[in-house]
Amino acid sequence: MGPQSTPDLSTQASSPSLSTVAIVGLGTMGTGIAEVLTRAGREVIGIDTDEAAARRAVSALESATARAVQRERLTERERQDALARFRTFTDLQAAADADLVIEVVPEDYELKRQVFAALDAVVRPDTILATGTNALSVTRLAADSQRPERVLGVHFFNPAPAMKLVEVVSSVLTAPTAVTAVTELAHDLGKDPIAVGDRPGFVADGLLFGYLNQAAAMYEAKYATREDIDAAMKLGCGLPMGPLALLDLIGVDTARTVLEAMYAESQDRLHAPAPVLGQLAEAGLTGRKAGRGFYTYDAPGSATVVPDAESPAAADERSAGRPVSGVGVAGSGTMASGIAEVFAKAGYKVVLAARSLEKAEKAKARIAKSLGRSVDKGRMTAEARDAALAAVTPAGSLDAFADVDLAVEAVAEDLAVKQELFKTLDKVCKPGAVLATTTSSLPVVACARATSRPQDVIGMHFFNPAPAMKLVEVVRTVLTADDVHATVRAVCAKVRKHPVDCGDRAGFIVNALLFPYLNNAIKMVEEHYATLDDIDAAMKLGGGYPMGPFELLDVVGLDVSLAIEKVLHAEFRDPGLAPAPLLEHLVAAGCLGRKTGRGFREYAARR
Repeated sequence: MGPQSTPDLSTQASSPSLSTVAIVGLGTMGTGIAEVLTRAGREVIGIDTDEAAARRAVSALESATARAVQRERLTERERQDALARFRTFTDLQAAADADLVIEVVPEDYELKRQVFAALDAVVRPDTILATGTNALSVTRLAADSQRPERVLGVHFFNPAPAMKLVEVVSSVLTAPTAVTAVTELAHDLGKDPIAVGDRPGFVADGLLFGYLNQAAAMYEAKYATREDIDAAMKLGCGLPMGPLALLDLIGVDTARTVLEAMYAESQDRLHAPAPVLGQLAEAGLTGRKAGRGFYTYDAPGSATVVPDAESPAAADERSAGRPVSGVGVAGSGTMASGIAEVFAKAGYKVVLAARSLEKAEKAKARIAKSLGRSVDKGRMTAEARDAALAAVTPAGSLDAFADVDLAVEAVAEDLAVKQELFKTLDKVCKPGAVLATTTSSLPVVACARATSRPQDVIGMHFFNPAPAMKLVEVVRTVLTADDVHATVRAVCAKVRKHPVDCGDRAGFIVNALLFPYLNNAIKMVEEHYATLDDIDAAMKLGGGYPMGPFELLDVVGLDVSLAIEKVLHAEFRDPGLAPAPLLEHLVAAGCLGRKTGRGFREYAARR
């Protein structure tokens, strides 16, 4: 076809209305997109060479719209109209009248190229062709098409009816009007579209899959169990699913494909697929769809996890712990007072020691205010508040820890300061007392070696705010005694926290997985690939994160974040973990986040 017959989309006065949309591939994603479109009033042509897949799509749409009627989100008339707008076919010729075609066939470049080549011969010259890929090159698909200016990516998230994010992906060849038309359609569907360039994973998956890969590598190294990794990220970061359960949902084979594409472009070792992903995929253990992946399910396609050889034993066969009735908490900041509150509410006698009695009394006053808020909100009685407050004894010296059974330090994140404190604890605490550090990034064993009883030292990493956050990372060193470990797990149960076990290495579970993800988000901004707002929106809407990465960085503090990044880089020596220069520049400029009024964003000054 000669160039004179190709429409110049870039000069069209207005974008097409996209009233008729063809979907090629009626798997889970294709069927979900069809539901979104039909309910929004679009005519939908569903195409799949497998007649059974087409029948399943019709059945799924019938069931989904019936549920919507039951929940009073649709009337029966609207349901019937939506069903009438969905027609299925087995031949691509059915796409001839479509204004937009969205292909969501499996992630195989040759298969997608063949679909686009066939569509070139069928559709109108002004029809927009969209690929649903999240891993393959949109530019390459466009370049192989007869009309590259009308080819783009439109990446919905699963499940498409529920997830708000749509990434609209342009190649260097895509006409602006095609992008505008698809963006307007996404808005009409009630979605939140963001415009991104063509690179593997785009924004959301580009950040998500690096994190999932690191979690798979952590599991493969036997650093922590699958249950503890998943619980840590759900409870420590507020995520809707743990990374290994999410890999099973996405499909281990799909994740491996995405990571291979990301690594081919970035050459970042953090994107090189963890070998366990290849081993599971090649064994056919691809996740929920196969009935087994990282977890075992009661049937292929089921979400119900069943016990297997890796499941934790029903009975806890760990050694018995040491008795604990008195607890000492060292420190006067928010974390120290929060931890002291947790212990006091659980019925422990607590000594709260600071560098002066005045500081300790101020910390107790902070506990009193927190407990008062709990009473005001109906979470505890006034009697329980009074009992908890009476259980806390402020002290101006660590000498007050002479009789405690468990001493927990929550002082500054400075190794020299902590080592000096542990030397003092070694002198004042009675034999057999458990000594715990709340460090989030320093080596626990370095604190242990500052004492004459390293076997009694362990990490208890609480999360801020300690009264609200359910997670405690229990960090064993190579010297920690079994009964010390058992003691701390029993104490966690009594204070109603969820303990996860991990070894003594930088970042433990949560920070080791969280901060490389945050660092990669900063790199995206440095590379001008996406804006702060688009990245934050993508991770909240597409990944279910309670906060976007830049919101979180500003809350945590850029100086704290940089310190953790440096510790991770120093320990693992991976170039991909080197702190992003933009983070270092902001810290050097004193822009530390909300606490200084400016970080990645500016904040109103506190009154």
